[in-house]
Amino acid sequence: MHLSDSTTSAPSHATLSGTGGVCLMRNVWKGEQHPYVINFISTFLSANSFRLNFVPIAPDFIFNCGGLSVAFVFVTNWDCNNVSLIFSRVQKLRTQFARFYVIITLPAKQQMNSFIQSYFKFEMVIGKPTFVPVQDIEMGFEKMVKIAHSSGVYKQQKIGEKLKAEKKLSVQGMNFYLKVVTSIPGIDNHDANALSQAIGSVQAIAKASKDQILENTDLSAEKAEMISRFLRDPKFYSSPKIT
Repeated sequence: MHLSDSTTSAPSHATLSGTGGVCLMRNVWKGEQHPYVINFISTFLSANSFRLNFVPIAPDFIFNCGGLSVAFVFVTNWDCNNVSLIFSRVQKLRTQFARFYVIITLPAKQQMNSFIQSYFKFEMVIGKPTFVPVQDIEMGFEKMVKIAHSSGVYKQQKIGEKLKAEKKLSVQGMNFYLKVVTSIPGIDNHDANALSQAIGSVQAIAKASKDQILENTDLSAEKAEMISRFLRDPKFYSSPKIT
């Protein structure tokens, strides 16, 4: 059973750095809460640059942070005598959302014991979903926002790493391209860049005629002739040159 270890700490009510996104709250869940709870949530979300919408959704909350959606069930009143509906709902929702958590307020030891017994009774799978027991509603909602935020940050980091890797490959590819094209006698980096923008790859340049090179670049006729002969005639580019 995957449980949070934060059931004894007080909520910080602090803003989170780099947050922002959209929070969807289930209409039915809103109607079951005290106005104070809704006011706290609205204020907390506003302080962290989240937009709050009330909608008819299956889970109690869906956060979209950094392009990643995270769903939550938020149990604010654990009734030891009526837990079957909670677990049947959780079991249904866990198949619908890839990222799904259950936040449960368990202020009393009796409620915690009831939850643990029910967890095993209903044969929940460890971590599917993750249950996060907390002492009060404020702490629970702050945990929810932190989970959604950290998930979004992780995704953005992965995207950044992927873009960085792609950029590195692009730079390596361009360096190789320049090395190949500037190996043609009389062709410098400016000429190679002009050919890249106007003609394309080394293969495309090899297929381009002298007239095509002259028409699409600012290279001289002499350089266009040299490129055409060098890349098309093996005898020419394999023989020694005097420059």
